[in-house]
Amino acid sequence: MVVVMRGGASETDIDKVVNAITEVGGDAFVSRGKHQTIIGLVGDLTQFTELPLHAFPGVEDVIRVSKPYKLVSNDAHPRPSTVWVGDAAIGRDTVTLIAGPCAVETEEQTQAACRMAKEAGATILRGGAYKPRTSPYAFQGLGEPGLDLLHATSRQLGMPFVTEVVTPADVETVAAKADMLQVGARNMQNFQLLKEVGMAGRPVLLKRGLTATIDEWIMAAEYIAQTGNLQIVLCERGIRTYEPMTRNTLDVSAVPVAQSLSHLPVVIDPSHSGGKRELVLPLTRAAIAVGADGIIVDVHPRPETALVDGPQALVKEDIVLLRETVARFAEAAGRSVARIDQERSTGAWGRSAAGV
Repeated sequence: MVVVMRGGASETDIDKVVNAITEVGGDAFVSRGKHQTIIGLVGDLTQFTELPLHAFPGVEDVIRVSKPYKLVSNDAHPRPSTVWVGDAAIGRDTVTLIAGPCAVETEEQTQAACRMAKEAGATILRGGAYKPRTSPYAFQGLGEPGLDLLHATSRQLGMPFVTEVVTPADVETVAAKADMLQVGARNMQNFQLLKEVGMAGRPVLLKRGLTATIDEWIMAAEYIAQTGNLQIVLCERGIRTYEPMTRNTLDVSAVPVAQSLSHLPVVIDPSHSGGKRELVLPLTRAAIAVGADGIIVDVHPRPETALVDGPQALVKEDIVLLRETVARFAEAAGRSVARIDQERSTGAWGRSAAGV
């Protein structure tokens, strides 16, 4: 069950609802959005229905949710959400391009790749400072120095950036500099990490696990939402199947299915799903055609020397094609390509800049 508060509801109004729920043995999870507060109720529904919640001051509606996830469900929030990362939006009205190096290697490589991303029309940079790898002998990322490189480069280019956080212990460090936190496929069900990134006060990009069902993916988002953070973007990055010809199998059907179940934006990663440079643009076209709210791709100035995922990184010659592909297919889908919101832009982003 979900209690939807009016836009002008006071903290006292919210506390009265929470106290009433706890008094009958339930749990109340408060999620404060930019314009509205939603309270998710967990417990004995028969006791909740006996409470006159509709009559409580500040309450707009009480919705019985049949799905196991409450706060990220379309039942609780029938209008699609827009997530702001600095001055860049990810939402249903536009197609957002997120691009950058899969891994931060050197200052020169990071700056070159991020300039390529901006030239392609990206509004959000991506880059990995911490890299969870299958092999313990593979490059694990530069760590905090890599984070500093990303931060400095993003500020020089006037763009926000998203980067992966791997352990709960790193959340505070990463959140102090990154504009958006990424939870990778391997950590989708690291529930302690989900809670920590939720409490960090930053938007979260949640990648689908390699073998996760769509329900499990959305339930992972619910862990983040329960901390009061609804600034969540779902990312389909391919799932593991029997097919060896691609790195993973891109499940394009996951986009409309997830959008039918949740109000959260859904983006696609054509780089990690296909695993090959020549597949990125075709999969980008498929992603936009099926209704994805954005694309996240790898670029690299010299992929033959890349320490991580060189075969899937786009090169400078691909940038114009990427920009034209996103623009053309967005227009065909009746949407526009996302741009930096100059009216919101301040040149630097504080913790309150991002909201749903």
